[in-house]
Amino acid sequence: MQTTTLLIYLAPFLIILTLYILRQKRKNRRGHERLNEAKEAGLTEPASIHPAIDLSRCCGSGACVKACPEKALSIVNGKAMLTDPTHCIGHGACLTACPVDAIQLVFGTEKRGMDIPLVNPNFETNVDNIFIAGELGGMGLIRKAAEQGKQAIDSILSKKNTGNDLDVMIIGAGPAGLSATLAAKEQKLKYITIEQESSLGGAIFKYPRNKVAMTQPVTLPIIGRVEMFDISKEELLGFWLRVLREQELNVNFHERMESVVKTENGYEVKTSKATYQTANVLLAIGRQGTPRTLDVPGESQPKVVYRLIDAEQYKGQHVLVVGGGDSALEAALALSEQPDTTVTLSYRSEAFGRVKGKNRDRLAQAEANSKISVQLKSNVKEIRLETVVMELANKEVVEIPNLAVIICAGGVLPTPFLKDIGVMIETHYGKTSAV
Repeated sequence: MQTTTLLIYLAPFLIILTLYILRQKRKNRRGHERLNEAKEAGLTEPASIHPAIDLSRCCGSGACVKACPEKALSIVNGKAMLTDPTHCIGHGACLTACPVDAIQLVFGTEKRGMDIPLVNPNFETNVDNIFIAGELGGMGLIRKAAEQGKQAIDSILSKKNTGNDLDVMIIGAGPAGLSATLAAKEQKLKYITIEQESSLGGAIFKYPRNKVAMTQPVTLPIIGRVEMFDISKEELLGFWLRVLREQELNVNFHERMESVVKTENGYEVKTSKATYQTANVLLAIGRQGTPRTLDVPGESQPKVVYRLIDAEQYKGQHVLVVGGGDSALEAALALSEQPDTTVTLSYRSEAFGRVKGKNRDRLAQAEANSKISVQLKSNVKEIRLETVVMELANKEVVEIPNLAVIICAGGVLPTPFLKDIGVMIETHYGKTSAV
């Protein structure tokens, strides 16, 4: 009788335990599969800021896995692991979700170091009156980058110099730059903010459509506390645009910084449009840098862009995509799905190397279905008004119809510029926190 009673009570527990074990095995199997896929494709190195997980502290709850919108994390052998590094965009949702503080956001890995400028606690570099805030200085979280922008302006308040037209010139209109702009206005500083792109948002603007950009509230100068939970890229950019319009912020778009030269009273900053005299410079630029160009005739035409934002706008056009990474393949594939759009993908090498397997497979299928013309070992020679001149693998020079060119060739990092103006650089190997 006692044995029967015991079995009655134990049965539900055993069933639940069995189901739990089976579920954990499935999670572990999927995690191993994703990890192996990344290794086979050579996609094991994250592009920038990413989570480093302390396995000795990880409890394997899976909270970080569930919190990651990009599905970059998986459970492997009962612990969380970054199984899809190239998917990670560093917004830190996993960091805030971890119940045991086992995650840090870091730059670089043991195999690939990443250069970070030396910044003091007041956000001033080793060069007097040059400040850095946001992603360039190692700040991955948007909320924290915005806080840094305000804090940098607080430090600049004591470094005004009446011998200049400006108290501070803010370079970059991402989260750090826009928060600094609000703070400069609030403190009644003489300022100008410039942004080399045609839109604000910095790295956020380059996120894929509908990606989650923020997972926590942020406090901004003038505006105050803003509740932002699971807000998408588009919603966040819309918010910043409203702030820009309502606060009448002094932000110049499509103006690129070209040089920063020390003067008696501060700095002379030369841009693509003007020259400014300023007491302080706040660098709130990202780490992706200026888009790498092809340096060919005709590249300055309006039909040439350096990222795909909306494939639908190219409906019915002849489009050339240049590049061999995932961004180039994904752009070409998205364009090929548009009605009456012809797509040519040009890459200077003989094969697509470090790209996701699924992108390589999709491209092969699209090429087989004549949706994309792939030209390996090819080079663009000239971009004309309605055509593009290309040299093919066999050295034949051809001219093809073209109404748009999308160049996905990466960016020129600002490290050389920082060294030129004297800012010291430290190399991080995935061990120092980026928050």
